[in-house]
Amino acid sequence: MTTSGSGGTRLLWPELPAALRAELEARLGSAVVEAVSQSGGYSPGLASRLRLADGRRVFVKAVSPERNPDTAVLLRDEARNAAALPEGLPAPRFLWGYDDGHWVALAFEDVEGRMPAQPWRRGELDRILRALAELAEQLTPAPIEAPTVAARYAEELNGWRLLAAAGPRPGLDPWAESNLERLAELEASWPQASAGSTLLHTDIRADNILLTPTRVYFVDWSYLCVGAAWIDLLLMLPSVALQGGPEPEEILSSHPVGQRADPAAATVIVAALTGYFVERSLRPPPRGLPTVRAFQAAQGEVALRWLQQRLGTASRGRRPGPTRSDHRARPSGGPAGG
Repeated sequence: MTTSGSGGTRLLWPELPAALRAELEARLGSAVVEAVSQSGGYSPGLASRLRLADGRRVFVKAVSPERNPDTAVLLRDEARNAAALPEGLPAPRFLWGYDDGHWVALAFEDVEGRMPAQPWRRGELDRILRALAELAEQLTPAPIEAPTVAARYAEELNGWRLLAAAGPRPGLDPWAESNLERLAELEASWPQASAGSTLLHTDIRADNILLTPTRVYFVDWSYLCVGAAWIDLLLMLPSVALQGGPEPEEILSSHPVGQRADPAAATVIVAALTGYFVERSLRPPPRGLPTVRAFQAAQGEVALRWLQQRLGTASRGRRPGPTRSDHRARPSGGPAGG
């Protein structure tokens, strides 16, 4: 959910146990002669583009529970999901997975692409927004079985209710503190608001996108679930505004998928997402991800501003929120970060 713009510390190829490196090279069918670590993203595990002795290139991820126990689970989920994705999607081709019960590793085709520039460039953002509309079209109805959004995030999108039950905490926004009961009640209806028939990624951000001259690729499909077609777009928007792009409402109201969202349902999901970011940002950092809480807090400020706007309660003449260019940390995972 490294340094160089991420929230953990990447594991490097030479740091893997020698026996594991040998096993992975055997799976690859050739020795690794060069390994270039990728700084984007939030996993504390290995994420490297490998050049092999026979000239091929692959992208490999690997992690063990010591680095972060949740990341190992997510890689297992990603291996299962990537193997099930239909051909033709804008996703790197999955080659194989390795799991010895401790270490988990995944190998993909190496896409010769790059992450979008930060701060956002409008031309690149427009390409990605068009690709999101095409992705929703491709994945409706869901071509494979997956849990619903309501089932996948049942234990996570409950931040306002947790805060209301525990009482206000230091650092909680004053407006949120005075409206906790209202926000908790609004949040409680998010499972119904999320219903739909589209297969969703639910973790799309700049660091889970690769751009080539002709294509947009979406990577890290750990959080597949089924719900309303506009949810992937909505979940992405706080990170876009935080990293120098337009405000969320500007994009949602002008995007062809966003325009099909029921306004009341979209407000409920914004409320649930905001509660998630705000409540999680007040927790201690998880193992291996020392800056994830700061990123969640920054996204929470953007989302709270958006929620106030949708509820008609935003303060006039004042825009509380983060400095967009100052928060480059990226979350380890859905919903769209955190």
